[in-house]
Amino acid sequence: MRHFAFLDPPVVEALFYRPPEEIPADGDRRLLATALGATLYAPGTRFQLAHDVRRQTAAGVTSMVLCLEDAIADTEVAAAETNVVAALRDLADDPPRSGAGMPLLFVRVRAVSQIPDLIGRLGAAGAACLAGFVLPKFSEEGGEVALEAVLRAADTIGRPLWAMPVLESPPVINRETRVEALGAVRRLVDKHADHVLAIRLGATDLCGLFGLRRDRDLTIYDIAVVRDCIADIVNICARGGDHIVTGPVWEYFAAAERLFVSSLRVTPFEQVEGVDGEQAVRMRSALVSSDLDRLIREVVLDRANGLCGKTVIHPSHIPAVHALHVVSQEEYADAETILTGNAQTGNAGGVRRSAYANKMNELGPHRAWAEAVLRRARAFGVLREGDTFVEVLAATAASVASVGSVGSDRPEPAAVHVPAETAGAL
Repeated sequence: MRHFAFLDPPVVEALFYRPPEEIPADGDRRLLATALGATLYAPGTRFQLAHDVRRQTAAGVTSMVLCLEDAIADTEVAAAETNVVAALRDLADDPPRSGAGMPLLFVRVRAVSQIPDLIGRLGAAGAACLAGFVLPKFSEEGGEVALEAVLRAADTIGRPLWAMPVLESPPVINRETRVEALGAVRRLVDKHADHVLAIRLGATDLCGLFGLRRDRDLTIYDIAVVRDCIADIVNICARGGDHIVTGPVWEYFAAAERLFVSSLRVTPFEQVEGVDGEQAVRMRSALVSSDLDRLIREVVLDRANGLCGKTVIHPSHIPAVHALHVVSQEEYADAETILTGNAQTGNAGGVRRSAYANKMNELGPHRAWAEAVLRRARAFGVLREGDTFVEVLAATAASVASVGSVGSDRPEPAAVHVPAETAGAL
């Protein structure tokens, strides 16, 4: 798969100092997990599911989850399973033809028994475009069984399948059980590290355990019990950089009355080359009116807290998430300075002055950060000097306006519309 493959070559040339690379599905695990980006969830009952996948792939989606769990009612499970099997067979016979390649497609199951059943119904040919399974409410109890089921499914079709556990159960967030529960999760994912692509956060379920739901004016980091839980998940499960933890879902996608003024500055939009002031104001207004400015703030906080990528439930979220994962020229230069310095000194430490003359780069403490930046650079590219995520949003808006771009007056639902009553469950 390749990010921003929908952009015309001259746009890519003008925008990127280093364009995104094509990421092989069987490549480095942490690089592939980084490249997940905005993972779009779709209910398994979705009409014309295979068509939705093709359409969203053309618009920039690189990973999707076909959900058989909270996104559908208990009475719809059998129909959803049949629909997902049919969609995967359709995609295997007629994969997306966009330059982005085949997105990573996962099925989110609600019971471990669904894994062998779905594989049996698909067969090796029908499962050709299946990347793996999302394992909800993952914990020590049942976690080993679920991971082993994915391994057996891989053996059945004769190729590897990825597992993505979701942390969203009471033992994970309850203070008196959290450390022990997360320690058990870490041991499980370490044991199966070659097959666990990323660890996902079920923030909606975690909020629900306390009867909470964040308002559209807030980020998940304003919800204290969930913020503390995220900190411990990163501390235990992401420590050492061996595992990627993805950002939680942003569940709002329609305009509504706002309580607080937006903190999204006007200046970056006024400075976009090739966009006049009126267009820039309209672009920013579209982001604010759709609450995407709050999403932007949450993605920035995700990255600051050690998370990478994000679960999304609406196509209008994808451009913002991907734009914020593109590496700036300054980040890239600092990362190269750090890693080059470590190579020269044999990892003996020390400091190097930033080429931007605004910071010191410590070779030891900043090494893991630099390695993560270079993975993002390979997956999402490096911007040219002076450009920001706003330039990426502007380029994306111009290229995919027909599928609900951020530059339109009102983001359209596009192909994967999640009804309001189920949006929070994703």
